Amino acid sequence: MTDKYTMGVDIGSTASKCIILKNGKDIVGSSVISVGTGTSGSERVIAEALKRADKKIEEISKTIATGYGRNTLKSADKEMSELSCHSKGARFLFPDVQTLIDIGGQDAKVLKISSKGRLMNFVMNDKCAAGTGRFLDVMSNVLEIDISKLAETGAESKEPVSISSTCTVFAESEVISHLSRGEAICDIIAGIHNSVSSRVAGLAKRLGVISPVAMTGGVAQNLGVVKALEKELNVSIETSPLTQVAGALGAALYAYDLLEKE
Repeated sequence: MTDKYTMGVDIGSTASKCIILKNGKDIVGSSVISVGTGTSGSERVIAEALKRADKKIEEISKTIATGYGRNTLKSADKEMSELSCHSKGARFLFPDVQTLIDIGGQDAKVLKISSKGRLMNFVMNDKCAAGTGRFLDVMSNVLEIDISKLAETGAESKEPVSISSTCTVFAESEVISHLSRGEAICDIIAGIHNSVSSRVAGLAKRLGVISPVAMTGGVAQNLGVVKALEKELNVSIETSPLTQVAGALGAALYAYDLLEKE
């Protein structure tokens, strides 16, 4: 049997992700570029994934684009909703998942997934940066700490501060006030994580949380937010090193399904 390769490209607001699958089950190439729609991100992320898979674009049988900027990828054979792709990708990573929490650069969403991996219902916050990756970016800049260090530093906290504002601009002012009062950086970061988890937990409770619960999106790499969400929802939350590429993975899986139907 000749091997078949499919590609999924997730062009988000702040990052571009790509996955190349062999025969619909083996990930042979993946890449993440920290720029999203309207930039060179899609071309760069595809080139990097092809390089890692040791493949040429001509060897890719089908490509599906998803994400905020999916309409911009002219080379794609089809475009698909990011909600559908995240559901399918999450089911591949977490076979039993029923509630999926996805926090991206500019939105947060909670998805209810059926036992067959179908999207049943969802709620989404896409009107405000609070509770998203952008919120954490703003706060890390104010604190002058690399965003990758937030979880590690926040874990040292003994008394997290309270950040009550749901608006990013006002929350930023609160953080500055805490800094001016000499509050420990770790306590401020823990407060930021609690603020994000509270916002997202509110979405999850509106939908209804059914275990097993998993988390995808770039923010799932921040264990401080994951642990705060676990405490807020009183559930265990699964994550994976591939959480940020779940949407691209789902798109690549759908591309294989499309190939098989043909």
